[in-house]
Amino acid sequence: MAMQKIKKDDEVIVLTGRDRGKRGKVLRALPQEDRVIVEGVNMMKRHTKPSQADPQGGIKEKEAAIHVSNVALIDPKSNRPTRVGFKVLADGRKVRVAKRSGEVLDV
Repeated sequence: MAMQKIKKDDEVIVLTGRDRGKRGKVLRALPQEDRVIVEGVNMMKRHTKPSQADPQGGIKEKEAAIHVSNVALIDPKSNRPTRVGFKVLADGRKVRVAKRSGEVLDV
């Protein structure tokens, strides 16, 4: 399987749509669907019936998935959006690299 450009716990900014300009942390990456779930972005309301787990029920708000092409990674050096590239280090590890600054993103 190919390496993902955006992963869980990455800091991203939304490029398009009604949440454009919002920043947030990636809560979940869905590589099969090319989507990510970002904290506080693309909120949707869900009507839930009362259950044993949630006796109150009612209208709950939660994040919906957003297409990975609509978000950009935040460069750790410049704090601005960047594209992601890949590089093989001397020790043979393949790592993600910020195109804007050349900073290695994986620890």
